[in-house]
Amino acid sequence: MNSIFSIHTIRFVVLVFVQVLILNHINFSGYINPYIYILFIALFPVKNNRIVLILLSFLLGLTVDMFLDTGGIHAGACVFIAYVRPLILKSSFGMIYEHQSIKFNTVEFGSKLTYFTLLTVIHHFVLFSLEIFSVSRILLILQKTLFSSIFTILLSVIVTIIFSRKTK
Repeated sequence: MNSIFSIHTIRFVVLVFVQVLILNHINFSGYINPYIYILFIALFPVKNNRIVLILLSFLLGLTVDMFLDTGGIHAGACVFIAYVRPLILKSSFGMIYEHQSIKFNTVEFGSKLTYFTLLTVIHHFVLFSLEIFSVSRILLILQKTLFSSIFTILLSVIVTIIFSRKTK
């Protein structure tokens, strides 16, 4: 139990620091900004309590908001994806999720990619909707969501491939 707690604590801290110190300074043509910190929510164990995930997601988003001075938009987007995560898990993994036996290192790549894609696009859409907060600018919201999502998904897949433990 302690090793699991420490792994998630380290993941939380490392992802926040990578996001704040490196990735927030990447801004290609005003539309592409990767948000890799959502990997904490994506890779959080399925069997753990949902309320704990929602609270940790709020803390994650609030921490990023404090560093970026963004007024709570990251916290709102993180809480939203933590809340809808069971639906995304069920649509991505099907019966494996029903039996609570998802191990992210052992699931097939297509299901994992679907899961990361859905989670990322929803997060980014909520994030940019809260940031821009104007229905008349919906094309800008969709444009930022699309481009940032593509870059975030690519980085997420690369990071999970590099840091995944091989199970035999």
